[in-house]
Amino acid sequence: MTLYAVFERADEIAPVAVADRFSWFAALLPPVYALVHGLWLALILYIAALFVLGFSTLLIGGEAAGWLYVLLALLIGFEASAFRRRALRHRGWHEAGEIVAGAPDLALVSFLQSRSAA
Repeated sequence: MTLYAVFERADEIAPVAVADRFSWFAALLPPVYALVHGLWLALILYIAALFVLGFSTLLIGGEAAGWLYVLLALLIGFEASAFRRRALRHRGWHEAGEIVAGAPDLALVSFLQSRSAA
């Protein structure tokens, strides 16, 4: 079971559920994850971090820079849900609640059922 933050906006029909867990997709393919979710600032910062790691290879060596990249990928994987939540808030979405569910679709169904029952 995973905790999902549910976001909604007045001009949107369907709410969005964001899982609060490690994202393998974000850790393994950070630029693709950023493009899919419209995280432009995160993409720019990722590219800047790659340039810094590339230049730091001259000072600290290739193996150390490789391990730093692994740490960067892990950080992105752990913070991916926070990046998405922050981007949704910036776009005018508001957090409507949190639901524990097994999948995003189930979280949305539970949220909509709880909202209609109230």
